[in-house]
Amino acid sequence: MRSEWAAPILPARDLAATRAFYERLGFETVGWWPQAFGGYAILKRGAIEMHFFSFPDLAPSDSYAQCYWRVDDVNALHADFSRLDLSATGIPRLAAVEDKPWGTREFALVDPNGTLVRVGPTRV
Repeated sequence: MRSEWAAPILPARDLAATRAFYERLGFETVGWWPQAFGGYAILKRGAIEMHFFSFPDLAPSDSYAQCYWRVDDVNALHADFSRLDLSATGIPRLAAVEDKPWGTREFALVDPNGTLVRVGPTRV
């Protein structure tokens, strides 16, 4: 069993809105400090852990923050997220699942902060 893991630390224009968005996606808030530490949150869904720091001046349309999730079943996760009726355009948004030229099946999600989350398989 491997013990290594990584958690991105990403900017959040509004921590409460970020928390609500990720909770809709099935994440659990495991750390919540909206005032302490300059504003910080930790959200987790299975083995995926996301950390956010408060950054009120963030312009979501200008954000270049990104991360990649590796999941066991790309199609099932996309189907879960699709039930939330997220738009295919704008911010936030959920893109369709695609077979990529490099041989993986992936989709993309953009959160309310403009963070691009690419989702692909655990095995390449």
